[in-house]
Amino acid sequence: MDFELPEELRILRQEVRKFALRELAPIAQECDREERYPREVWKKACEQGLVGPWIPEAYGGPGVGFLANAIIAEEMCRIDMGLALCIGAATFGSENILLYGSEEQKQTYLPRLVNGEIIFAGAYTEPNAGTDVAGIKTRAVRDGDHFVLNGSKMFITNGTICDYMVVFCVTNPDAPRHERFSLLIVDAGTPGITRTKIKGKMGIRASDTAELAFEDVRVPVGNVVGKQGRGFYQLMDFFNTTRTMVAAQGVGLAQGALDKAVQYVQERHAFGQPLAGFQAVQTQLAEMATRIELTRHLTYKAAWQVDLGKIDPKLSAMAKYYSGEMAVWVVDKAVQLHGGYGYIDEYDVQRFYRDAKILEIYEGTKEAEKLTIAKGLFKEYARQT
Repeated sequence: MDFELPEELRILRQEVRKFALRELAPIAQECDREERYPREVWKKACEQGLVGPWIPEAYGGPGVGFLANAIIAEEMCRIDMGLALCIGAATFGSENILLYGSEEQKQTYLPRLVNGEIIFAGAYTEPNAGTDVAGIKTRAVRDGDHFVLNGSKMFITNGTICDYMVVFCVTNPDAPRHERFSLLIVDAGTPGITRTKIKGKMGIRASDTAELAFEDVRVPVGNVVGKQGRGFYQLMDFFNTTRTMVAAQGVGLAQGALDKAVQYVQERHAFGQPLAGFQAVQTQLAEMATRIELTRHLTYKAAWQVDLGKIDPKLSAMAKYYSGEMAVWVVDKAVQLHGGYGYIDEYDVQRFYRDAKILEIYEGTKEAEKLTIAKGLFKEYARQT
């Protein structure tokens, strides 16, 4: 057993760290305040091979896998999670194409993602269907060589800026509950699509989030990802894969908050000495660092399993759930160590604090992740008895 990262991943971490400090740090506060998606930074990230690192070389990508993807997400979130999402989530939804798409679909879309030609979105959540994925109502009805799509989606990352979206919808309404759904690749410029930006989010404000409405949107039948009626199962595999990236976001954000706290307590003086000289402060920092390191190893193992082709839903759920909870806890401690200064926007920890909460909500709430973990435990027990 070897816990040391390969040299190429250690070098990757160093390069991503340099990129994040150079490109993200100077604009983080501005983009948060203005709720602005910086396309110019996304383009630079594409040029550096930091978008879609999991895309195989056969489709124009670096082909370095999901562990590398986790490291990239971690280092960018260490500086700013909102901007990290602008880069890392530019491919969101296209993972379904790699997992289940036809060769033609892979050749059509994946190279253009890597080259910075297009941005994707995954249109899954609806106003009344979030955690209950099988409760979605958006429907696509077959009409000749097209589907006619009607319905709405909510909280869609990249919703107003994407060029294409993978839409989760009902195509087989009379089939058993989990066999009613399909994934469709939809051109965002198709007539009948209305996209409305959601403003005023608590955190990740640079990342674009939108509400979508579909009214008689015509989608070619050839745009079905994989087999019609298998969309629910495809989406579950997708989440089991991408949750490793969300877990890495939590690790990176927490590490960034710890970085800020360590710096602050050494510079700030009270009662004639730096805050760092007090044992109460030291023990808090020690607890923060320990929880981060524990979560980092859990996250890396989950991502490593994906790269091996052995996706473990229980492990991915553990990483995602614990990372979100850990990040919220760590950044709360970081703000507390900053005292009143942690409550004003001159200090980055207040932004980290606002960003952290979404980690316990999106791509599966922590409550839903716990149910996945329990289900995995029961399956393991059944196999052993």
